[in-house]
Amino acid sequence: MSAPNHPAPETFLLDGRPIPFTPGQTLMQAAQAAGVYIPHLCHHADFDPIGSCKVCSVRIQGRTVASCTMPARADLVVESETPELHHDRQRLTQMLFVEGNHHCPFCEKSGACHLQAVAYHLDMQDTHFVHTAPHHEVDATHPDVWLDRSRCILCELCVRASREVDGKDVFAIGGRGAHTTLLVNSPSGQLHDSDVAVTDRAVHICPVGALMPKRQGFVIPIGQRPYDAADIAQRPEDS
Repeated sequence: MSAPNHPAPETFLLDGRPIPFTPGQTLMQAAQAAGVYIPHLCHHADFDPIGSCKVCSVRIQGRTVASCTMPARADLVVESETPELHHDRQRLTQMLFVEGNHHCPFCEKSGACHLQAVAYHLDMQDTHFVHTAPHHEVDATHPDVWLDRSRCILCELCVRASREVDGKDVFAIGGRGAHTTLLVNSPSGQLHDSDVAVTDRAVHICPVGALMPKRQGFVIPIGQRPYDAADIAQRPEDS
């Protein structure tokens, strides 16, 4: 009996490399499945994409699109690793650094922080822009969870995780422009009288150091953390 004749998967070109995809996948999903890294911050494989950070932007026939939301189609010619896109990603990352208070040498998340890892991947040598040194509230009222809004990059991952996984809807994004901030849905607006628990997915999904469990600082020593020895592009399970 002859083997069944399965049709070859459809592909698009990403920087000259054919990337197979299945119908319904985005460019980002197909690239990740093929082991190709596209820098990103707000995307997470467990949640529907929202395209907020724009770090994953690519070029298709002169048009810039977010690869996390763009559906893959046959015969698309996609550019990701170009000097222009590299420059744009670097500037976006630099803006995130100056719009918050990211002091990597003193941060417990150092070595496991996606923002820091993306900055290293993009060879970011400085922050380029003037630091705004914004005032952000720190919420240490909960016995087990710490919220430092100065590190929040508004990726909404905790918002989605709380709503879709934890079933609690503890977090939300509010405000406009420079005053956009992470809100806590509780009578006081603080963590201590919210429904959040240290075991919640929302507490552990933060890609930076904004939401963290208390009393777990430096459990993994500096030098042994995910991005201490490997570029984020070499860790597909984390990217």
